[in-house]
Amino acid sequence: MALSNNVIGAINFVAVLLSIPVIGAGIWLATQADNSCVKILQWPVIIIGVLILVVALAGFIGGIWRIQWLLIFYLVAMLVMIVLLTCLVVFVYMVTVRGHGHPEPSRAYLEYDLNDYSSWLRRRVKSSYKWDNIRSCLSSTSMCPELNQSYRMAQDFFNARINPLQSGCCKPPTECGYTFINPTYWISPINTAADMDCLNWSNDQNQLCYNCNSCKAGLLANMKKEWRRADIVLLITLVALIWVYLIGCCAFRNAKTEDLFRRYKQGYT
Repeated sequence: MALSNNVIGAINFVAVLLSIPVIGAGIWLATQADNSCVKILQWPVIIIGVLILVVALAGFIGGIWRIQWLLIFYLVAMLVMIVLLTCLVVFVYMVTVRGHGHPEPSRAYLEYDLNDYSSWLRRRVKSSYKWDNIRSCLSSTSMCPELNQSYRMAQDFFNARINPLQSGCCKPPTECGYTFINPTYWISPINTAADMDCLNWSNDQNQLCYNCNSCKAGLLANMKKEWRRADIVLLITLVALIWVYLIGCCAFRNAKTEDLFRRYKQGYT
């Protein structure tokens, strides 16, 4: 039984290590400008990662010191953690399965439409109350001023592969036909009726296109890209965690069998 308990302890030490990428994915999301402004996914990921860490530590201690009730707690709690992590992985995939950028003639960057994204994500940014807070947070970042430092000429900017957030928030939509002065200053629109965003654009450096639907779409496009990366990490961790859990269950069952056999032999002799 001692050998099986040591195996359980070793397996749970691996589970402790597997909590690190989950927590790391949540911290990484929290450091991204868009996710730090919206604050949707990072905290659930971090909380699940911390809970996995606590449960794995409980299993590790129970295995090394042969505390049976702690091992039973580990088996039940880790199963719950696996179910929660599975739900999170599936949820992130489902809400990010839709949405993509649209190419424009003579432009390397893409344009983004809010209606392309899942209704759940759209509801996170459509509310004026929610968006006011997000807009204020986004406008305090340096993502738009950085464009003025990087691109002086119109053709250089048109050939740039700027990120979705910059495309949606820092410039007017291409279909409006504004004339380039610099990446965040445009004049003389050709077609202001093309989209309401054409009227919402402002050369005020604190306003720009932060009130535009294209900015909301760019935000969701950026979030989708980052959430997908985090989801891959969570999926890989989930698969590894399932294997660790199954091995732990087998080791626990073997330990119980060894204990019963030992008691039988003692009773027989």
